[in-house]
Amino acid sequence: MRVTLASQPAEPGRENEDFAAAAPGAAVLLDGAGVAGGETGCSHGVAWFSSTLGGLLLGAVTTHATRPLPECLADAIRAVRSLHEDTCDLVHRASPTSTVIAVRARGEDLEYLVLGDSSLLLSDTRGEATAVTDRRLDEVGKRLRGPVDALPTGSPEHAAALAEYRDALTQLRNKPNGFWIAGPDPRAAEHALTGAVPLASLASVTLLSDGATRLVDRFELTTWQEALAVVGNSGPAELIRRVREVEADDSEGRRWPRGKAHDDATVLHLALR
Repeated sequence: MRVTLASQPAEPGRENEDFAAAAPGAAVLLDGAGVAGGETGCSHGVAWFSSTLGGLLLGAVTTHATRPLPECLADAIRAVRSLHEDTCDLVHRASPTSTVIAVRARGEDLEYLVLGDSSLLLSDTRGEATAVTDRRLDEVGKRLRGPVDALPTGSPEHAAALAEYRDALTQLRNKPNGFWIAGPDPRAAEHALTGAVPLASLASVTLLSDGATRLVDRFELTTWQEALAVVGNSGPAELIRRVREVEADDSEGRRWPRGKAHDDATVLHLALR
């Protein structure tokens, strides 16, 4: 297995709240979420949460090779909670959360878990690509984000509408009629998308945060197949560069309304052949 990785914060000098790592036969990617520049109730911050959870999760899936991935995630969430529940307010409305992707080779299969709106791209030996993405957050967002999308990204009015939107999203976090994401409650792991694919059928596996998938799912300028070709031929950093190029041409979100002009972007590519 050959591993290539690229990750870039939303803006130079800003902390990157994505986390990605790989070990023999396993990999994880997390995209941390909180309230940018706002109070979260956690003294450690969103980047600490996503990187700590990611490191513990990678350890769990490799150390306990037969334990189901949702149980490994639940264990990791409990472990992170124990690290800061005595010092931080974990019931705060904006307590740090994170999307999660985990993959693990087990026997003849690749097991996977996806929670939140990061994407797992599975490329088979015939050259076809299949994306596994948890769309529940997107579905909730479409119902709520009309006022945000109507305003120029980065304007004071947009910032105010975005704050109201995020507050509304928080009320639906880890609720049956809302969406699920890793936070202080290990029960969220029970709602992850899971599956297994024969390893012999796969040519590569790619884990992407939503800041890296914008060319496909936000801007609709390319396909998953084309994005995978960029990663395979030129590397993960080239895909992120192309995302940034398009973002720069629409910095106010006129053509592609979005909450942030730029987002943390991470691509972890595992070439199996």
